[in-house]
Amino acid sequence: MPERRAIAIRRKRLSMTSLIDVIFLLLLFFMLSSTFARQGELPLDLAMGGADSVPETPPLFLQLLPDALRLNSVDATVEDLQAALDDPEGGLVLIAMADGVEAQGLADILHLVQRRNGWRIGVIGAGGS
Repeated sequence: MPERRAIAIRRKRLSMTSLIDVIFLLLLFFMLSSTFARQGELPLDLAMGGADSVPETPPLFLQLLPDALRLNSVDATVEDLQAALDDPEGGLVLIAMADGVEAQGLADILHLVQRRNGWRIGVIGAGGS
C-alpha cells in the first residue's frame, strides 16, 4: 500500500481589509442618503419678480453693509429697523448684502424680522454701498 503523505494543513490568515472597505462604503452610503435635521433653518423668498399680487404697503429695502445698515437708502440702526417692523399689517423686507458682510450679520437680521408676525423676507442681489 502506498504511503500516505502527511498533508500539512496550512491556514490562511483572514484579511480584514476587504471587510473594512465594505463597512466604510456602507457607512458612507447611509450618511449621504439620510436626511439630516434642519434645526435653525431660516425661510427665505427669492425676490425674482413675477409676484401674484401687488402688496398694499411698499416693501422695506434693507441694505446690509459690513459695518452699517441702510433702511430705504437712509443710514439706520437696528432700533430703526425694529421701529419700522412695528407695523401690525406686516409686508415684505427686501434684503441686499454688500461685499464683505458676514453670514452672522445676515442671520441676526433674518431672526429679527422672522420674530415679527406678518413680515416676509426676500433676499436680492448685492446692494452696493
